[in-house]
Amino acid sequence: MEKITLTERPDLKDQAEAAGFSFHTMYDEPYWDETSVYAFSLEQIEQDLEGPAEALHEMCREAVPYILRQEALLDRLEIPRAHRGWIADSWTRGEPELYGRFDFAYDGRGPAKLLEYNADTPTTLFEAASFQWKWLEDMLGRGQLPEGSDQFNGIHEALVERFREIIEQGENMHFTSVAGATEDYGTVETLAWMANEAGIIPHYMELDKIGLTEEGQFADNESRVIGTLFKLYPWEDLLRDDFAANLATSGCRFVEPPWKALLSNKGLLPVLWEMFPDHPNLLPAYFANDVPEAAQKLFAEQGVVEKPIFSREGQGIKITAPGLSEAAEPGPYDSHPKILQAYHPLPEFDGFKPVIGLWMAGGACCGMGIREDKSAITGNLSRFKPHFIRPGA
Repeated sequence: MEKITLTERPDLKDQAEAAGFSFHTMYDEPYWDETSVYAFSLEQIEQDLEGPAEALHEMCREAVPYILRQEALLDRLEIPRAHRGWIADSWTRGEPELYGRFDFAYDGRGPAKLLEYNADTPTTLFEAASFQWKWLEDMLGRGQLPEGSDQFNGIHEALVERFREIIEQGENMHFTSVAGATEDYGTVETLAWMANEAGIIPHYMELDKIGLTEEGQFADNESRVIGTLFKLYPWEDLLRDDFAANLATSGCRFVEPPWKALLSNKGLLPVLWEMFPDHPNLLPAYFANDVPEAAQKLFAEQGVVEKPIFSREGQGIKITAPGLSEAAEPGPYDSHPKILQAYHPLPEFDGFKPVIGLWMAGGACCGMGIREDKSAITGNLSRFKPHFIRPGA
């Protein structure tokens, strides 16, 4: 793993705007940054990243029935009691998942360490699946990468195939996100294009335009009943929404399925550590009000990261380690219960610290995106960096 300085494409802005990548620059700062890129060997990708991600996915699936059997764990994860039976039924029925993203700390040498699992509403999809691949093709065409360079990126193809597996061709499928959230819309639009390629008929509407029919079914702003809905809106919010009482009886099929609410929660991290202690790709993690004495000593010596069980874009995270103290700006997640995870330093390249995002289509790891920041907390404005695999490496 190496960071390499490259020349930015002279027509980058035109290419981004032509592709609909409207948020390539935000607040007068680059979000997409190709002035430097990360290079990997094929062995690093296959053995250190792809394989562990798929193994962790299976571990997460094992965690679902483990959690469902324990009311105390459901309480700790703040799963509303009114919806627990419905969530359990969605798992028992085998409702399929679409996608997810694991975030890892990885320096190219030691085992990749899981930081968190974005199991329900992962974004950065367009950048990783589409614009990053176009960058690779352009760089190869311009002779700025070694001939035969590749990229760990089969995200588009894998998700098209996943749509074919879980949704009938010719079926109508609605897609929604919060109005005004440009990045969220970019992810939803990308997924809708993939669904369309899979033979599904996509319809988009903003979240606040969804209503209820007299029969208690969800409907769009053209009064069409919603049979299948992809919602880029987290389960922890939807389960507490005004419409929550209608979720189980609406007849609507949700993507991601309700059982993903158990995994899109930082409380998953101590659950995994309890189930698979000392796993090489996990970091010690505990609920903040239940930390054993040995772990308290480890945290004091190695450092600790405090995370709310619900959090987005680094909000509510605090890091305390030898020589380091960082905290995100106060936000809406601060009041939620916390978990504590052992601090594991991110590698540093030219003052920036990258986080590896590994994309899952069902249970298959299909690609990678990298975000970096000068802070140890990866936030909303952290830069997206492309990558390539060295030929013959």
